[in-house]
Amino acid sequence: MSIGRYQCYALMRCQDEEKTMSSDRKTSTRQKILEVADDLFYREGIRAVGVDIIIAQSGVAKTTLYRYFPSKDDLVVAYLEERQNSFKRLFEIAIARYPNEPKQQIIALFAWLDKYLAKPECYGCPFLVTASELPELEHPAHQLAVANRIAIRDRLVSLAEAVGVDNPQQLGVHLLLLIDGAFTQRRLFGIEGFDVRLKPIVAQLVDGNG
Repeated sequence: MSIGRYQCYALMRCQDEEKTMSSDRKTSTRQKILEVADDLFYREGIRAVGVDIIIAQSGVAKTTLYRYFPSKDDLVVAYLEERQNSFKRLFEIAIARYPNEPKQQIIALFAWLDKYLAKPECYGCPFLVTASELPELEHPAHQLAVANRIAIRDRLVSLAEAVGVDNPQQLGVHLLLLIDGAFTQRRLFGIEGFDVRLKPIVAQLVDGNG
């Protein structure tokens, strides 16, 4: 009876390990598809990239891709959600270097953006590109792009409020316009034709209250 109990326990552990391995494989496969889609969507555009190209480069079966992402729209939304989470994390890391110094936080954020915009792998803002490629207001990817810009604007406004400027709403809007303009120019002109530094512009905006 005692042996049977141990055998049962060992079997349960084995089953748990198999479930964990299966879950890991699913996560790995989904992530691989998403990474390929992310690279292609960002570099070449959403409409230019078909599902068949993603399947071929991911090395998965069509049924596998559709099991994780029932439609291309679902894959686009997942791509944007990953981008949003990454941007938010890097945004907060940039400003975390200056706790309780909101003015320096804003300047540090734009110093980080300067570095990002100067990278060869930067092709502009994926949310602005998506909104232009998928202009239908009811499209879930378009709505996610709009929500992303609103979230960034609100975060910038909160930083402006912490600085104590006269019109934090206006400064937040102007800072977002500066970000969007820089990303748009980077996409339009490429790295060779882009020579803008946001940090000194932002410092003047903050000092002049936007």
